[in-house]
Amino acid sequence: MSQQVLPRQPEVNIGTLGHVDNGKSTLVQALTGIWTGRYSEEIIRGITIRIGYADAAFYHCTKCGAYGTREICANCGSPTEFLRAVSFVDCPGHHSLMLTMLSGAALMDGALLVISAVDKCPQPQDREHLAAAQMVGLKKLIVVQNKIDLVSKERILESYHEIQDFIRGTVAEKSPTIPVSAQRGINIDTLIQAIQGHIPTPERDLTRPATMSVLRSFDVNRPGTPALEIQGGVLGGSILQGLFRVGDQIEIRPGIRVEKGGKSYYSPLWTRVASLRAGGRSVQEATSGGLIGMGTLLDPALTRADSLVGSIVGLPEHMPPVRSHLVLRTELFERAVGTEEQIPVDKIRTNEALVLNTGTTVSAGIVTSTRDNIVEIELRRPVCIELSARVALSRRIGESWRLIGFATPES
Repeated sequence: MSQQVLPRQPEVNIGTLGHVDNGKSTLVQALTGIWTGRYSEEIIRGITIRIGYADAAFYHCTKCGAYGTREICANCGSPTEFLRAVSFVDCPGHHSLMLTMLSGAALMDGALLVISAVDKCPQPQDREHLAAAQMVGLKKLIVVQNKIDLVSKERILESYHEIQDFIRGTVAEKSPTIPVSAQRGINIDTLIQAIQGHIPTPERDLTRPATMSVLRSFDVNRPGTPALEIQGGVLGGSILQGLFRVGDQIEIRPGIRVEKGGKSYYSPLWTRVASLRAGGRSVQEATSGGLIGMGTLLDPALTRADSLVGSIVGLPEHMPPVRSHLVLRTELFERAVGTEEQIPVDKIRTNEALVLNTGTTVSAGIVTSTRDNIVEIELRRPVCIELSARVALSRRIGESWRLIGFATPES
């Protein structure tokens, strides 16, 4: 899924969080050489709209001690030692794209909270993204104070103190704060060193049944491709546990919507793994960690335009259940942290519309019952979910869906 060929498959997913103007995509480009905004509207507007992704290899020079992304040290010209390969998950910061950001956060092993030294901290999406990080259980964070080339030394120090006040009492409280200029490549080596020291590769259990969250889905065939040369649909995402091999039979849940006899329902899909790509190269097996591309034997019309985003891929007989009705135990925030005014969060009401994020799945639903902190929701689109999952809850506030809390399934 990357243009760069890495020495090994990426083994850790690192996200970028923060307000829309803080320079997250520019930072990822400084680290990887890849601009994650691949779509025309993103290029025109200069913001991330869909989840972006890019891979990088980290190296260390044993002669001068510098960190970088090349086999030859940019500082002294000596050969470097390969450390590990990483995948970056670049999330949109605009408030209207918060639900997209939550889908990316579900795949992160750690994150860079990017804050602009130009603007007063925190901005509304800084608060919202940090709350989301805490909600999904992200504990390995690094604060990146970006755009230091655009302000005075006095403003850099003032911004630093604003950041420390902002993260005090949060999951990021003990995280290092690294000043950088992503645009000019200043202090990127120090940031890589901090990533190596503070975002370790999680332990993976390769013996568990393989599952993958789908973050993207594609039809890679160009118009006019001869019938005999058409390739099956491609799924992009991150393996949550276990490993997939080329040739594996897989199931995709909840699948596709089917209309029959005047009724509609979701039907799972079954297919085989035709190919795997990780770190910019073809592999015979792919493991947890990093983002991968999975070629299948599916009709590419089924995967076109991200139509299977939010699905779970796994081995048949080892899939989580599909549910269209959820009973949730909720924990609501005191205030909607993504709003400028930090509007108080009222209790959830019967017949209220909510949007739920679990993993990379986004589904709307109607509240059918409430009692204390227990709510029952009928979903418009079923979700493939374990009872141990964490669910983000958003409600309509003004013109946008705003994060108001989280929940865990009761049944």
